[in-house]
Amino acid sequence: MPRRRIEVLAAVVGAASLGAEIAAARLLAPWFGASTIVWANTIATVLVALSAGYWVGGRLADRDPTMRGLSRLVLLAAGLMAIVPFAAGPFLRVSVSALDSVQAGAFAGSLLAVLVLIAVPVLVLGCVAPYAVRLSVHAVEEAGRVAGRLYAISTLGSLVGVFLSALLLIPLVGTRRTFLAFALALALVAVPALSRRFALAPLVVVVLLVLPAGAVKATAGERVVWERETEYQYARVVQTLDGVRRLELNEGQAVHSMYQAGHWLTGDYWDEMLVLPFAAQRRPPRSVAILGNAAGTTARAYGHFFPQARIDGVEIDPALTDVGRRLFDLRGPNLHLHTADARPFLRRATRRWDLIVVDAYRQPYIPFYLATREFFALVRRHLTPDGMVVVNVGHPEGSDRLEKVLSATMGRELRTVLRDPSEPTNVMLVGTDGPVSAQRLRGAATSLPAPLRPVAAATAGRLAAPLRGGSVYTDDVAPVEWLIDESILKVAAHGRR
Repeated sequence: MPRRRIEVLAAVVGAASLGAEIAAARLLAPWFGASTIVWANTIATVLVALSAGYWVGGRLADRDPTMRGLSRLVLLAAGLMAIVPFAAGPFLRVSVSALDSVQAGAFAGSLLAVLVLIAVPVLVLGCVAPYAVRLSVHAVEEAGRVAGRLYAISTLGSLVGVFLSALLLIPLVGTRRTFLAFALALALVAVPALSRRFALAPLVVVVLLVLPAGAVKATAGERVVWERETEYQYARVVQTLDGVRRLELNEGQAVHSMYQAGHWLTGDYWDEMLVLPFAAQRRPPRSVAILGNAAGTTARAYGHFFPQARIDGVEIDPALTDVGRRLFDLRGPNLHLHTADARPFLRRATRRWDLIVVDAYRQPYIPFYLATREFFALVRRHLTPDGMVVVNVGHPEGSDRLEKVLSATMGRELRTVLRDPSEPTNVMLVGTDGPVSAQRLRGAATSLPAPLRPVAAATAGRLAAPLRGGSVYTDDVAPVEWLIDESILKVAAHGRR
């Protein structure tokens, strides 16, 4: 058997196996998030599929120990992998709708999606390793050396596949074309050992590669004015007939910014962030840090109503900052924009702020490291003596477990914690070491700009003591994903009664 050809084939299959795993997690993130549970499901499914493939591949290799038989398997894997990104959208949309009808958590949904979309092509790829060993071993005394060499080559290929997909293909050409690129590589190494009629297979994949990805359609009365698969997520801007623009992340599962020309209030939770500091401070905040700035709804409003305040907008995804400047009028007389993750930004910062807004959550899941005692200790160190932190807590409607945990965790580091239940799925948690009360906010309302006065009055009417009974999360133990999934399932069970 041609040794070099088998080694090249093993390297490409290794790259495709792990590259597909990275792309699969990326494919699921817009629908189910990118939590550790989703990653665990993805990795577990790939490992189970590879294990099954090793077993099946060994049996097939003994039945047909030929290069042609091995190449047919690789070409089959190429075809299955090319199908994945095209089946993903419709399948995941139906899957999410079905799961939403019973409000199930991401665990079952992501596991099902990975099983259906990824397991079969990965299983076929798993057949290649024992098949390649079978074809390469000519004598018993060389079996160990040959098997070790092939597995080393395959593992190095897997390493290349991980970095190629994560650092080059996904950022530059997107998730769909990443799958197709690996499918093309598999087809190219498979066809030399097959008959001429299989030579068209790589050409078919090339055609699929050059096809435009197509836009995600908006609902009636809306149009998509911008969309991009960024380094971190799928993002799009939707504009309604009356000119309102929304920044939607991950297939519209959450709206992260709103904009309408000539308007600075949204009628949503962003407005409360403009008035809550006056529950503790009689003067407007002189400095504000917004962790999770997105396209800048809050930053833009602060620049309009309080132009003397320094605004530090922190956003991990530079594409969102860019679209904020272009389509959301993200500007202000004292605006400073930073591309950084929230917690490392705070750790490196040397200044203190009168207000720190934490709005970096991706509902319903949140980064665990923004929900721990250590994080809020870091926040407290960067607040002025009468400064305040405002945390937007997104949660399933009717569930308060996440709010209780965050209230308890904040309360370990800050003297006073209050809650503002602004929306059915959003609660603003307020934390400070200074005096804070609804009466202070009500008294300050008359001195605020006229559009903010009714917002302040309504917010003061909602401010209340925090809910009790939550656990305190730390960097070591913070089971955020399990808590949220359990909350979703409990809400679902209550709704079915």
